[in-house]
Amino acid sequence: MSFLKIAGLSALAVVAGLSAAGATTLQDVKDQGYIRAATANEVPYSFMKDDGTSSGIGPDVANAVLKKMGISDVTWTVTPFGTLIPGLKAKRFDFVAAEQNISPERCKQVAFTEPNSSYGEGLLVKKGNPKKLTTYADIAKDPSLKVAVVSGANNIDFLRAVGVKDDQVIFITANADALATVQSRADAYAATELTVASLAKGQANVEQVKPFTDPVVNGKPVRNFGGFAFRPEDKDLYDAFNVALVEFRKTDDYKKILMSYGLSEESIKAAADRKVADLCAGK
Repeated sequence: MSFLKIAGLSALAVVAGLSAAGATTLQDVKDQGYIRAATANEVPYSFMKDDGTSSGIGPDVANAVLKKMGISDVTWTVTPFGTLIPGLKAKRFDFVAAEQNISPERCKQVAFTEPNSSYGEGLLVKKGNPKKLTTYADIAKDPSLKVAVVSGANNIDFLRAVGVKDDQVIFITANADALATVQSRADAYAATELTVASLAKGQANVEQVKPFTDPVVNGKPVRNFGGFAFRPEDKDLYDAFNVALVEFRKTDDYKKILMSYGLSEESIKAAADRKVADLCAGK
């Protein structure tokens, strides 16, 4: 009799272990009462305020979408940009709300939602733009120039595509390090237009390059399309969020959120007009 009890308990333990190791569903999240999300602390895409609350394009939209799904409690994790996907795969959080650009390489690792935002590229330089930079290709023309990039960000792909060599690149952990880097050991910092604009705002020693020409890769000007990332195996949770996101994108509340962070109506429309399947296919 005792043997049967032990065997029964062992069987239950195995089943419980399999369940814990399996996919996370929407019902799982509702049962536990909260969902875990990640931000890279990059203004204005996703960041945490001094009071500990989430903010930015990704978190604001995510919070609104989750409420429509019946989830009001979100536990946020702040992690360096380059650790977002590894952390998601390691199940440190349930999804990423950092407006990562949807690229074919990233699509091999995570499941992206339909685009939530669209934005171009930019350069942060010393005040007065002493090197007279107007695009990424200008950096490639002078091998002595150095450009900073956040480790894990896809801006490095665009720089390489226009001829910038790896020995010209200085990798930094987060965009918060960009100001000091540009003022000390780099001629420029390459990031998205909104990141650069946010960093340059109110600064006396650096500025955003204006006018700036987006790099041309494979015959097309580069435009980023940010989305939310989930683990591929969490299909039920992903599907529920994606459907709710697509519906929320049709509302005025959605447009107000994005426009409050500086995105234009044209950029909002550009995001809505693209499909995640095409972006993952490199189209």
